[in-house]
Amino acid sequence: MKRSILISCFCGLLLLPIIGYAAPADPTAPSILAFTATPGVNGAINYNLSIKILLAMTLLTLLPALLMVTTSFTRTIIVLSILRQAIGLANIPTGQVLLGISLLVTLFVMTPVFNQVNEQALQPYLSHTMDESTALLKAEQPFRQFMLKQTRVSDLNLFLKMSGRGHVDTNDDIPMPVLMTAFVTSELKTAFEIGFLLYIPFLIIDLVVASVLMSMGMMMLSPLVISLPFKIMLFVLVDGWDLVLGSLASSFAT
Repeated sequence: MKRSILISCFCGLLLLPIIGYAAPADPTAPSILAFTATPGVNGAINYNLSIKILLAMTLLTLLPALLMVTTSFTRTIIVLSILRQAIGLANIPTGQVLLGISLLVTLFVMTPVFNQVNEQALQPYLSHTMDESTALLKAEQPFRQFMLKQTRVSDLNLFLKMSGRGHVDTNDDIPMPVLMTAFVTSELKTAFEIGFLLYIPFLIIDLVVASVLMSMGMMMLSPLVISLPFKIMLFVLVDGWDLVLGSLASSFAT
């Protein structure tokens, strides 16, 4: 109860400046414009700084979702989670560690794409040689090319058909929501395929250990207790982390 009251008071304090701007005490006092738009060159529209800040804050809230549907993050985190399950370690490495590793691998894989966005869109926009709409279109192209290379044709055709577009002349005609949906679907399929291949060696160890324990009549002993050290030893001996992370990074080089 006390917490809800404190939250309500805090929200009320935050709303005071907004209410003050919306309804000034002096009717003759100049008000602060919440939205202004001025025409620019070639029919472009320039918005005021407050609207740009609002849009930037909105994009920051969507950043985690965009990270998952436009980069290599989804494939990486799923493969690492399946690997942890295959070894038999419930919380080692922890979820935070897997998340950090996935972010680092994603940064490594997406660095060429980020460099293209910086050179083609961000720097021209910051130097005031390109407007917002053109910069967004330029920034979209590197991500579009990356996603097209990793997307299966069957998935792309499926979602094009579901969206009512049975055929497109060029890749630039593919709507971005359709491309992102097909890309995520392809990433899920690829991640589960890689996870299946990683699971097989550890599954064989579990089957061998379970068979040996059954033949010895030790049915009350959990096979996981015996197989876990062997699986960890196998993973360390074959330099598993280098193999897994290197294979994940190279799987995007198409």
